[in-house]
Amino acid sequence: MSERRYTEQEEALEIKSLRRIIAAYANYQDAAERDVKRYERSFKMLPPAHKELLFHLGLKYQRLRWCISMNAAFIMNMLEAFEPPFDMSQYVNADGHDHPSNMHDHSHVDCIHSSGRGDYSTMSISRSNSQLDGQHDNPKEDAKTHESSREIENKKDGEEHMAGCSQPVGSNLGTSQGVNVSCNGDADASTAAYCQDKDVSSSSAVDNVTPQHCTDSLFKLNVPPIDVDKVRCIVRNIVRDWAEEGQKERDECYKPILEELNHLFPNRSNQRPPSCLVPGAGLGRLALEISSLGFVSQGNEFSYYMLICSSFILNHTQEANEWTIYPWIHSNCNSLSDNDQLRPVSFPDIHPSSAGITEGFSMCAGDFVEVYSEESQESAWDAVVTCFFLDTAHNIVEYIEIISKVLKDGGVWINVGPLLYHFADSYGPDDDMSIELSLEDVKKVAYHYGFVMEVEKMIETTYTANMRAMMQNRYRAAFWTMRKNGSRAKAQKCC
Repeated sequence: MSERRYTEQEEALEIKSLRRIIAAYANYQDAAERDVKRYERSFKMLPPAHKELLFHLGLKYQRLRWCISMNAAFIMNMLEAFEPPFDMSQYVNADGHDHPSNMHDHSHVDCIHSSGRGDYSTMSISRSNSQLDGQHDNPKEDAKTHESSREIENKKDGEEHMAGCSQPVGSNLGTSQGVNVSCNGDADASTAAYCQDKDVSSSSAVDNVTPQHCTDSLFKLNVPPIDVDKVRCIVRNIVRDWAEEGQKERDECYKPILEELNHLFPNRSNQRPPSCLVPGAGLGRLALEISSLGFVSQGNEFSYYMLICSSFILNHTQEANEWTIYPWIHSNCNSLSDNDQLRPVSFPDIHPSSAGITEGFSMCAGDFVEVYSEESQESAWDAVVTCFFLDTAHNIVEYIEIISKVLKDGGVWINVGPLLYHFADSYGPDDDMSIELSLEDVKKVAYHYGFVMEVEKMIETTYTANMRAMMQNRYRAAFWTMRKNGSRAKAQKCC
């Protein structure tokens, strides 16, 4: 493929969007402190007798501040390890600030399995062998936090799996490989991507990166509340993917997928392992588990909120349970006790580089539609796994068409998830297109593109739920295995 060059306007939009995301992370502690001060103001309004009855709340607020500081310490370590793919000092206005209006962001707030399409950012980390490189009390919100992942590719046995990443990589990214592909999220904003090979267990990358992009006045923006909510959502996603406390959700969502892959590919060869694509990879745990089964697995995530965090966990973790966070502190609702709300969670529950991954494991980012529409992706994959991903589409028909295109004849598509369409409530003068189909219609579309149903059932599950809370939103998620019938797919293509 010829190398794609980015216009100055595209690069400026990319940098502004990434700067906004880093600013949201860097301002986590300040935003949380404002919440605690609000709690204290409310407490001061109580009559003296009520204050005396609830005197312990003052101590709770101090404990909250300590928990916030621990979360912030993890976040700052994560940011210091992050290597931006651009010169982040570019395209700053004379006053040193960006204009938020230039940062197209349609992501839904909080821990709803949400679309990250608005991030307009892509990043990828390739891995080989033992090297890896809101709270929502509203069910609509709760669903949308499975961040929309937009993918990138993987083609042959362990070498060509990065062929879809765009944006030439700078020398500061070490042994990186720049490949080209247009990863545009919308017509007016290009989604850059870069690929890099990194050693997960190496600490040199952390030591060589300065935290200037976190602390420079460049990022002292007025952070919108929606961006703060996304950071808090990431904290809860860490529990789902990388903490022992998230094992129940992983057993509900990931285990049926892993069992199905194990059943469908019983004779996996070390010399030529089957390949599996994981759109909507989030923080990367499912893609890693699939790789550990003996697949050449590639996860993809479109949101830089997710990518920055997954890169840190996969590439910079030194040991299991290295970090401790307090994921449930940002909601005072539905708590059984203060101790439950303020309880610590350690992660990762496993050391990623010791997970026995298959050579060729990779994480890559970009727009699923743009990247996987490339000719190089046609018939490239033995399996596609979508978990809480389908409803992140503007046009779900397009998603299914591309899944059919990238699968080999006889390849399998395994899906788990609801249909909580992320753009269904996009109102305003610039409405996002949103095609919202029933499950019955989704299956009809799949049949049209050559898929044959082999397994179908419903799965009860949660998404980033606080298992000790008084309220939890549950989904009846659709699970299926479909196989691509090559002759039917070719017939549809001809027509």
